[in-house]
Amino acid sequence: MLKVSRNTATTNFLEQTFHLSEQHTTVRQEVLAGLTTFVSMAYILFVNPSILGAAGMDKGAVFTVTALSAILGCFLMAFLANYPIAVAPGLGDNAFFTYSVVLGMGIPWEKAMAGVFVAAVLFKLLSFFKVRELVIDAIPSDLKLAMAAGIGIFIAFVGLQGGGLIVASKTSLVEIGSFTVPTTWLTIFGLFVIAILMAMRVPGAIFIGLVASTVLGLVTGLIKAPSSLISMAPSMGPTFGVSLKHLPSVLDPQMWAVVIIFLLVAFFDTAGTLIGLAQQAGIMKNNKMPRIGRALMSDSISMLAGSVMGTTPTAAYVESSAGIAVGGRTGLTALVTGVLFILSLLFSPLLTVVTTQVTAPALIIVGVLMASALRNIQWDKFEIAVPAFLTVVGMPLTYNISYGIAFGFLTYPILMTAAGRRREVNGVMWSLMVVFIILLYILNILPKS
Repeated sequence: MLKVSRNTATTNFLEQTFHLSEQHTTVRQEVLAGLTTFVSMAYILFVNPSILGAAGMDKGAVFTVTALSAILGCFLMAFLANYPIAVAPGLGDNAFFTYSVVLGMGIPWEKAMAGVFVAAVLFKLLSFFKVRELVIDAIPSDLKLAMAAGIGIFIAFVGLQGGGLIVASKTSLVEIGSFTVPTTWLTIFGLFVIAILMAMRVPGAIFIGLVASTVLGLVTGLIKAPSSLISMAPSMGPTFGVSLKHLPSVLDPQMWAVVIIFLLVAFFDTAGTLIGLAQQAGIMKNNKMPRIGRALMSDSISMLAGSVMGTTPTAAYVESSAGIAVGGRTGLTALVTGVLFILSLLFSPLLTVVTTQVTAPALIIVGVLMASALRNIQWDKFEIAVPAFLTVVGMPLTYNISYGIAFGFLTYPILMTAAGRRREVNGVMWSLMVVFIILLYILNILPKS
């Protein structure tokens, strides 16, 4: 009897906190979505230390900080914004940090991390004064749809690449991968399992596909079984507080451009991702995101905390789309993802079985789902079709969400004016056009990795 009462109390608490009934979801559905999201993005626990390790940072410390910043970000997104969106250190920012700033410009990682902290403070101020919220609300609906579809195609491309179905080519940039590589067949297997189950409308098809691929990999020996089950989390001492100790170095003019880039890229990567995921989850209301201010505040707080602990900017994760695809609609999804990141600190060896070939099918299928936003764009209006198209193709072809957004924002005001619709372009869009011109110029003059 006591057990029944506790279960009822827990269910009531979750209902009151996350409004499950209102969003037409259940605890079971949200837990499955959170688990799916976590499995899809768990790779960051190993990829982030690898990339930042190349900059000279302690990999063990970065592993722990990556998990802690993800935990904080997910919890904030769950309780402040009630969104099914996970937060963790972004891949684009860590690559820029290591290969462009530290290795390309020769700036020590300690000094570069101070730049991340300053960018995080500015990021927080922009969120507090609702500048980010104002910008997101001012973006036309067609561009928001294009951003959603572009992100979908982008993550599908990431999945195809991670699964080995698409590889680099010196003559044509990309080409089809080799089917003689055994692990590529894990991706093909998982892709068919998920696609068939979704066609049959089986709940949790994506998660079932991930599990099936993992089991097949372990049975065939394509995925190496973990050597142990439990491992204590490494100390984050080597990176904690380093950004604060090196704050005076930010006065160097060389660092100004670095701070601006971190700020702008983090701003629009997260904005674009939030819009895309909100479109997928059906959260958008009258071309606006409810509680967007709280979502942006959650993201900015985690970014600031992460810079102090010792990692590059956090961001809303496109892999959250995998959880949304299996039914995630509330912050309970993000909460479950955050709890699993806590467990990952103790059971990190188990995460090695979730390879890129395992998660690739989920990303490809989710890309298909998100690309459906293309059907609602006004393709018969050329002044809208061009910016939308450039936004969509710009993301995968430049391998950068911000570049895709820039292409759309640079062309939209000009073509709308040419079409005699200048009054429909608000002042924010004109300002963003100027911002992106500056951003692209700065990126162009920085040393290439």
